[in-house]
Amino acid sequence: MKRLILVIIMMISTLGVYSFKMNAIDAKKTSYASYYHDKFNGRKTASGEIFDNAKFTAANRTLPFGTNIKVTNLNNGKEVIVKINDRGPYHSSRALDMSKAAFDEIGDTDRGTIPVEYEIVD
Repeated sequence: MKRLILVIIMMISTLGVYSFKMNAIDAKKTSYASYYHDKFNGRKTASGEIFDNAKFTAANRTLPFGTNIKVTNLNNGKEVIVKINDRGPYHSSRALDMSKAAFDEIGDTDRGTIPVEYEIVD
């Protein structure tokens, strides 16, 4: 009887951890975003693509390449969908480096960073 209860507790614990991980991946996250300087145009990204500041792309340290995310400017509510094709940013206070076109769609390029919320979209 004790063994059966122990097995049930282990199964519930395993399912709970799995459920938590799945929700953590899909959750909305808040951070800051910046944009790429023009000097990076034409250079290879970490995914192997050639960077183009006119496309709607972004860099993130952990999301898989090719992931589409919706980025919302928390100051004005404007949204844009970008594809992750690079690694970075390498500043701990920012989660995204966006192409200039994507950043300009939701914010003002006269400002270096904006507060954003981002989530994975299908």
